[in-house]
Amino acid sequence: MAFNKIWCTVALGLLLPFSCAHTDFFTSIGHMTDLIHTEKDLVVSLKDYIKAEESKLEQIKKWAEKLDQLTDAATKDPEGFLGHPVNAFKLMKRLNTEWGELENLVLKDMSDGFISNMTIQRQFFPNDEDQTGAAKALLRLQDTYNLDTDTLSRGNLPGVKHKSFLTAEDCFELGKIAYTEADYYHTELWMEQALKQLDEGEVSSADKVYILDYLSYAVYQQGDLAKAMALTRRLLELDPEHQRANGNMKYFEYIMAKEKEANKSSTDSEDQAEKETEVKKKDYLPERRKYEMLCRGEGLKMTPRRQKRLFCRYYDGNRNPRYILGPVKQEDEWDKPRIVRFLDIISDEEIETVKELAKPRLSRATVHDPETGKLTTAHYRVSKSAWLSGYESPVVSRINTRIQDLTGLDVSTAEELQVANYGVGGQYEPHFDFGRKDEPDAFKELGTGNRIATWLFYMSDVSAGGATVFPEVGASVWPRKGTAVFWYNLFPSGEGDYSTRHAACPVLVGNKWVSNKWLHERGQEFRRPCTLSELE
Repeated sequence: MAFNKIWCTVALGLLLPFSCAHTDFFTSIGHMTDLIHTEKDLVVSLKDYIKAEESKLEQIKKWAEKLDQLTDAATKDPEGFLGHPVNAFKLMKRLNTEWGELENLVLKDMSDGFISNMTIQRQFFPNDEDQTGAAKALLRLQDTYNLDTDTLSRGNLPGVKHKSFLTAEDCFELGKIAYTEADYYHTELWMEQALKQLDEGEVSSADKVYILDYLSYAVYQQGDLAKAMALTRRLLELDPEHQRANGNMKYFEYIMAKEKEANKSSTDSEDQAEKETEVKKKDYLPERRKYEMLCRGEGLKMTPRRQKRLFCRYYDGNRNPRYILGPVKQEDEWDKPRIVRFLDIISDEEIETVKELAKPRLSRATVHDPETGKLTTAHYRVSKSAWLSGYESPVVSRINTRIQDLTGLDVSTAEELQVANYGVGGQYEPHFDFGRKDEPDAFKELGTGNRIATWLFYMSDVSAGGATVFPEVGASVWPRKGTAVFWYNLFPSGEGDYSTRHAACPVLVGNKWVSNKWLHERGQEFRRPCTLSELE
């Protein structure tokens, strides 16, 4: 019997999305989109491999069926069967040649093409840092937007186009990542969710014993000894020989007995320590609470009297020749500090050009370290950014001119146009754009003075979350594609306006693209004259 040749056409085009391996995928949805295409190609390659294996098995199956019929007939009358010289010859040929060919076919590895392509692509895969970063983003979104674990697990989020859910194994993984960060609060939430889904009958590789082991310890670390003991008892019902659980139970019982004997009243020193802790919490939490409330749209509401002072208008840039006949639409977002929004100020075509220019250069966004004066990455800024100069593209040059015309400020001393794309739960926690007095060298290397003003383009709509909020005053500015907001960071005197402290809220659903221009003091001496009063 002759076998047809099998050609394994496992074709994963070596679609290398980047010229060099990127890191921090989780900090930019824009870069993560390339991973979607990579995974799609891997699926195509895998299906080709499956087809090759199926073709191989089909040939083996046909050979087996043919030989099954032949041997059935031969074994009923071996001498009569071999009495035919052709049968005798073919038996010799099969056993000497064809069974050897079958052996080679069975041993042939059809996965070589898929595995080699997989190996090449693997260097462009996300790493452990990306997985952990994405997990922390889910926890951050959960806290900021007051989402319970069940809502997040079932994917019931506002504005979603492609609903997805978390399995019990996914919940267990989130709990483990929280555990490694000593975040026992989130460990408890997600281990309980994993346990709940298993109790409801979900089929999963997650093991209740492991879940209960993590859960009981996380609960104990938060001071709930009774609940920790109850969970440990449940674990021991499933695995009576569990060594750590048996040891923990004895320890918990010992601690419980000691607590019963101990005096319930705290010592004066403990009371004082608690008071100090409360003071620290009170000092820290207000801004955090205001920030999260504003992100949820629960911020302070303006009084009707203040709202009456906010207007919308056609604005010509103080009689700028380019806008006298075609003024732009402008509306007041806030009064103090004055925040204005320009509508339809950047076209879709300009947005796409800016994004295409920026995307190959996107790298993890950095912040100024006040201690070293150097740029560094920070957990509170989750995005990637790139810088574009006016000479690189007529579009960027035109945008710079537009900013100068409408603000009346000189952009020749401004920083380059910064383009940012936010990642999973992308955010930038409360910060100032200007350098404070305790940061005298913040922009020294630029030689253009402090950041006098900020211009911020919104280059995408965001389905949920992603607002720019000002916790000091209670203002929330929501992203609207094609618009831009502008505010002064400094008073005319040059003193910093601390009410401009602002933040970019985590993106709950969607993809947020922005670009901003930081304008500096130098060159504005006659465009925005200094005043004698510090607060003017």
